[in-house]
Amino acid sequence: MLKAMGARVLYWSRSKSNTQFDALLSMTDIVSLHLPLTLETERIIDPRRMKRGAILVITARGGLVDEPFLINALESGHLAAAGLDVFAAEPPPADHPLLSLPNVICEAGKPLLHRVA
Repeated sequence: MLKAMGARVLYWSRSKSNTQFDALLSMTDIVSLHLPLTLETERIIDPRRMKRGAILVITARGGLVDEPFLINALESGHLAAAGLDVFAAEPPPADHPLLSLPNVICEAGKPLLHRVA
């Protein structure tokens, strides 16, 4: 669908090297994660390695991103926004900092993506 709108779609597979992954992170405007949480993928996303002004979408597993670094990147403006459907700890506490940031879209306890039966 994005290609039809003129977007250039890039992807990374766990079978590729981390060098390629870091290069993709540094030049990608929107990063959407679709990975299982394993010892290899835990905290695989360090928002500081992402392109300035990028958007991060996480609907896979919360442990894929380092949440303290994500909070800092969003507060400092390094990242433009984040869309979160999962957190490292589920459910997140009511006072979780990500829940109150204006550049984060999430609804704690309810999925952002709804399946149609």
